[in-house]
Amino acid sequence: MLKIMLFMVSVRLFFHVCVLENKATLFEFFYKITSYRFFVLLAFEMPKSKKVIISVISDLVTDQRVHRTALTLSTKGLNVTLVGRKLKASYELQPRTYSIKRFKLPFENGPLFYAFYNIRLFFYLLFHHADILVTNDLDTLLPNFLISKLKRCALYYDSHEYFTEVPELVRRPKIQKIWLAIEHFIFPKLKNVYTVNDSIASIYSSKYKVNVNVVRNLPIKGNEQVIPQQREAFGLPLDKKIFLFQGAGINIDRGGEEAIEAIALVENAALLFIGGGDVMIRLKEKVFEMKLEKKVFFIAKQPFEKLISFTAMADFGLTLDKDSNFNYKYSLPNKLFDYIRAGLPVLATDLIEVKKIIEAYSIGLITPSLLPSDLASTMEAMVNNKNLIEKWKENLQIASAELCWEREEQKLLKIFDEVG
Repeated sequence: MLKIMLFMVSVRLFFHVCVLENKATLFEFFYKITSYRFFVLLAFEMPKSKKVIISVISDLVTDQRVHRTALTLSTKGLNVTLVGRKLKASYELQPRTYSIKRFKLPFENGPLFYAFYNIRLFFYLLFHHADILVTNDLDTLLPNFLISKLKRCALYYDSHEYFTEVPELVRRPKIQKIWLAIEHFIFPKLKNVYTVNDSIASIYSSKYKVNVNVVRNLPIKGNEQVIPQQREAFGLPLDKKIFLFQGAGINIDRGGEEAIEAIALVENAALLFIGGGDVMIRLKEKVFEMKLEKKVFFIAKQPFEKLISFTAMADFGLTLDKDSNFNYKYSLPNKLFDYIRAGLPVLATDLIEVKKIIEAYSIGLITPSLLPSDLASTMEAMVNNKNLIEKWKENLQIASAELCWEREEQKLLKIFDEVG
């Protein structure tokens, strides 16, 4: 009915311009009408498949989770559009099998950025048809929720983390209260929710009495062999074991500073950071102050399509989040599974979900603490034990075969089964 009404309004306007103002004949008017495919499509073409709009606040370059979701739903036959933002420094995206929309906004961080993004997203969703909305994290939930009520379309909420307990909010209680108010208002009303691990699912289920499913951040295994980048091209040492610290959010309380202090105590080893985050400038300053330029190296964040080849340059992977807030305490970071796919034994802090994976598959060590001396000792234990490295490598092949998106996506498909 809406399409027919829009068609009639469009015809009326077109008639006014063509006939009344330009003195065209009625024959010319109807000829032009039939030549404009837009009007025909607007009125009569029905969507061939259900339309899904997935929204997230990232720039989509390194966000593997939303890419996998979009890819899986599009291969299921749904018409998918992925919405994010474009920063001044954002890379151009490679063509994908689904549609992409990235907003350019006057602000790139702070309260005004979040306000502008949510307003822009609200109006985008208002004027674009969707049968299904998939909102990622609390910072896109409000406009999606409002539109789902206005248009009566299905809403799915993917919580990538324990959002209201991230350190950036814990340190700013007034801002934290705003996000908590949004969460308390909407979460109990949600029917389709999933998150990244059992711990966060249990917290949300208990808190809001809502069923929360789990879909982990597992990588696409594919059939292609992982070919590492050449170390020489990036000035990396060939005669040292490299510990890799990877991530798009290398922020406070993630162990970057301690990793630098520890690597200074380890012979025949180097440290490589790949990615970006709030503390990267401080980390580079620290390397300069400690005169570790020949032991610590930095590579900018990479598109996820290329990232695995960079990951595979290293010998060991680090995931050193601190138990300083509930979000990190219950986290299960993407990089853990990227390390597994690249065949890197993992050195990690004693966090519930991370430790569960490492011990279940016996693919690395847990450091007793983040004291530089303890971390360095654990690094040395990994570097100097060839037999253990061989065993880890064997176990990593098993873990990689099991912990892949090709298996995990079945959980996602089950959640979306009802939409057809």
